[in-house]
Amino acid sequence: MKKRKDILTIGFALFAMFFGAGNLLLPPFIGLQVGEHTLITILAFGLTGILLPFLGILSIVKSGDTIYDLGNRVNPYLAPILGTIIMLCIGPLIAIPRTGATTFEVGILPNFPNFNPIISSIIFFSLTWILSISPSKVVDIIGNILTPLLLVLLFILIVVGLLHPIGPFASSGLTPTQSFKFGFTEGYQTVDMLASLVFAGIIIAAAQAKGYKEIHQKSSVVTSAGAISSLCLVCIYGGLVYLGATSGIEDKEIGRSALLIHIARSTLGDLGMMAIGLCIALACLTTSIALTTAVGTFFSKLTNNKLSYKLLVTLCTIFSGVLSISGVDKIIQFAYPPLAFVYPIAITLVLYILIFGNFIKSKAPYVGALIATTVVAAFNVGIMLNLLNQEQVPFFSQLPLSDLDLAWVVPSILGFLIGLAFDKLKKQ
Repeated sequence: MKKRKDILTIGFALFAMFFGAGNLLLPPFIGLQVGEHTLITILAFGLTGILLPFLGILSIVKSGDTIYDLGNRVNPYLAPILGTIIMLCIGPLIAIPRTGATTFEVGILPNFPNFNPIISSIIFFSLTWILSISPSKVVDIIGNILTPLLLVLLFILIVVGLLHPIGPFASSGLTPTQSFKFGFTEGYQTVDMLASLVFAGIIIAAAQAKGYKEIHQKSSVVTSAGAISSLCLVCIYGGLVYLGATSGIEDKEIGRSALLIHIARSTLGDLGMMAIGLCIALACLTTSIALTTAVGTFFSKLTNNKLSYKLLVTLCTIFSGVLSISGVDKIIQFAYPPLAFVYPIAITLVLYILIFGNFIKSKAPYVGALIATTVVAAFNVGIMLNLLNQEQVPFFSQLPLSDLDLAWVVPSILGFLIGLAFDKLKKQ
């Protein structure tokens, strides 16, 4: 009985850590764009937004307790470098400011039109700081109090929307392939796969604190908690995509916040706006707490405690509070290039360790796969930022799966095989 309760607590905590600003805003917008292609898009979004984060947690459990243990499977310098990039993306540069901006635009502004965004940011990040300064209490606070209320409110919104759709499925100019690609790449914006490599350490520590110290016990609890979190995400994402697809909105350029506000008001009326406002506040606050805690812990360890945890948490909340005032859409627009670069690298690391880690102990194959992925990801970002064009790199569009934005897959396999061959030749 105790184990079951602990798994539920940790599972709900993990769900709340994952489910933040982007997770609430992205699915309805995706549904509006893809219309009748809802199912295939939910599958694509689920791959990057649900399955990969779960695999990220499993890769940490399989390697040890933290991202450092995972990185050491390849190279001692990988974890500090990749970890720093990830922490900046899921921390003060993108994800944390987005939680504050979303809270203001969707949770506060519709109900209090004259509210000042600066005051909203100060209040939001003050609460984040207070609840992050004692990291040992984070998991229980989130898992036992905030998450159940968040889930109830979201399920009410989704169930009412399913029973009484606002309108028919939106028309879409996208093909099924384009819809799949759109859902897959939009899943990057959740940053959950990156966050999972850090959240896993928090969840593993929470499991150990509850008495599950043996490897098989720890693995069982964390894996079960991850499954609960994933199940919650499947239900919520699927429902929100459907609400977006049947929102009755014809303007495909509508802002993500405005679309969610429309759905809430049309589905539940003025009470819906209050409910969605509370949902936003809870979802964003729980994620902000988890991310701020992760940032403080990671960089404190990276600097051998020369920078204290409390100082880092304080700096993170101040910096995030300032950036959040710029607004959701600007933050999301800024996020695409860095996420398009780091996501393929993190995916490669996680998948190859999970698939081959038990029987290929040499580091060379993993290094080869990561180098190939990094090169392709760099070219992709160069094209995205108009630093390169297709004429300068004609081979890029010819790479297999490039039409699905997965051009890095085959080069990573080749890099892995080359590294494996090199290692065997070296031993001979």
